[in-house]
Amino acid sequence: MGWFSDMLGRLGGRSATPEPAFELPAPPTSAEILASVERVEQQIEGRVPPAVTARVHRITGTVDDMVPRLDRLGGGSQQAHTVVATATSYLPEAVGAYLRLPRDFADRRVVAQGKTSLMLLCDQLDLLGVTLDKISDAVSRADAAALVAHGAFLAEKFRDSSIALDPGAGRGTPQPPTGTATEPGRLEAP
Repeated sequence: MGWFSDMLGRLGGRSATPEPAFELPAPPTSAEILASVERVEQQIEGRVPPAVTARVHRITGTVDDMVPRLDRLGGGSQQAHTVVATATSYLPEAVGAYLRLPRDFADRRVVAQGKTSLMLLCDQLDLLGVTLDKISDAVSRADAAALVAHGAFLAEKFRDSSIALDPGAGRGTPQPPTGTATEPGRLEAP
């Protein structure tokens, strides 16, 4: 009788067995992001021309600087996604594709748009580097704006600096007597 109720349920639009819930994988941790760029640096060591090494180091350095600041971008932001995807996907895939090619072919054979694989890789790395630099600059500008705003708040809060700097100011604190000292502790009238 179970098969009959299953069939009736399916005809009625119900599933006999509950469908498994779809779960998204957890985003990579800071340690996983940094480990990914470190693996790329290890992969290229001694295997790529200096032009590639310099570009990869530029990207990995920016990622290293950005990872502690990702929370300022917001977890679901396009900028945070770009930083994470660059570290965990775009950079490793670009470098990996280049490394799978024979060196002579990759560095000398024109493959697209009049460019060699090496030239194409350098273009891709430059694009990633410029993009990460723009994101880093945006975060830094936001931090600088927050500093400026805090300074304006402090200036407003402590506008009358004499009160802020002299706790006795404005309370009728007696002024020292005027005159010239002739002996310690004794004043002479002018």
